Amino acid sequence: MPYLVAADLPTDPAGVRFRSLIERGGIVRMPGAHNGMAALQARAAGFEALYLSGAAMTASMGIPDLGMITVDEVTFFIRQIARAGGLPTLVDGDTGYGEALNVMHMVRTFEDAGAGAVHIEDQLLPKKCGHLNDKKLADANDMAAKVAAAAKARRHLYLIARTDAAASEGIDGAVARAKLYIEAGADAIFPEALTTAEMFREFAARMPGVPLLANMTEFGRTPFFTADEFQQMGYRMVIWPVSSLRVANKVQQKLYATLHRDGSTQAMLGDMQTRAELYETLGLDRFEALDASIVRSIAPDSVGS
Repeated sequence: MPYLVAADLPTDPAGVRFRSLIERGGIVRMPGAHNGMAALQARAAGFEALYLSGAAMTASMGIPDLGMITVDEVTFFIRQIARAGGLPTLVDGDTGYGEALNVMHMVRTFEDAGAGAVHIEDQLLPKKCGHLNDKKLADANDMAAKVAAAAKARRHLYLIARTDAAASEGIDGAVARAKLYIEAGADAIFPEALTTAEMFREFAARMPGVPLLANMTEFGRTPFFTADEFQQMGYRMVIWPVSSLRVANKVQQKLYATLHRDGSTQAMLGDMQTRAELYETLGLDRFEALDASIVRSIAPDSVGS
């Protein structure tokens, strides 16, 4: 039934449900979902958790991923994805939107909006995509203080600390930071932009017992690996952060070019979701049935009765 029916909603908070996925073993596969429709389609495909990428959010807003968006703007995306998909969602928290108190505010706001997990990273503003060069790293102790603040603020939210240190400090530096962040209260570690299978394996071997997240973004520094391959290398989570947006943008670009050239969309019909497919994905018939059932339950049988 639609999310409007309280009896059909999950009874456990999103953070509890996210944690249970990690603790059951195997690898949790999280495709990026950049809006509510993407969340519906990912759930229909069989996924059990989702990822909300800062890069996808900002790109969908027409701006680059430089830490420019606010907590409230991200919350708008969290609410629609949590509502539409009903799946525990890992949210990109960038650098935490400030210092310790700002991080705590972010955690409380994201958790209240329905997020299941969040990751924060050890970059300085203006932050960059993890697969770009010349990233500026925060002091490790300052980042650990942010992690501790986040841990103090959360009730159920699963907390992942991301380190971008591998590019400038090597595996030794990234591992040292990761251990500090775990001590500060992180549940898991996200080593960003590792470039070889050997690096992934070494990082995992040096963080025994710690759940690790791998980022399988396209056009980045990481070679292509499957979810099963990441699991074999010691990882418990994998994200494909911007894939849905990349595909949607490519087809949309083609649409506008075709429409401008032809003055018609007919040549693009084969690339379009049909009206029937749209309504099926949205569950329109279930919303209509719910509406009709409520109307019947309160309408009087006759005038004056």
